[in-house]
Amino acid sequence: MLKKVDRKKLRGRRRLRSRKKIYGTAERPRLNVYRSINHIYAQIIDDDQGATLVAASSLSPELKGKVEGGNVEGAAAVGALIAERAKVKGITRVVFDRAGQIYHGRVKALAEAARTNGLEF
Repeated sequence: MLKKVDRKKLRGRRRLRSRKKIYGTAERPRLNVYRSINHIYAQIIDDDQGATLVAASSLSPELKGKVEGGNVEGAAAVGALIAERAKVKGITRVVFDRAGQIYHGRVKALAEAARTNGLEF
């Protein structure tokens, strides 16, 4: 008999496998991306301090009425917003953490928009 694939469990395994190698420092913090069904969230995290330095999401007041969070255009807007906020804080280089998500679609759009707006990773 075939067993049903538990997608949450598989994503969790991929997430832990990548997090063993990815670590954010003060010089190069970690850009974490979380994708839900309706929205997308991004945080720049310093793992040494355990603190979030910059955050942006499709629910941010700057984007709330302009874009939908569940599509590629919304993800690109979030990527541009987090890059702008990181520039204000003086952050230019980050480590990209896709958190077990496939680098495709909304995650890819967010990453490319962040790169074009000045973040290096």
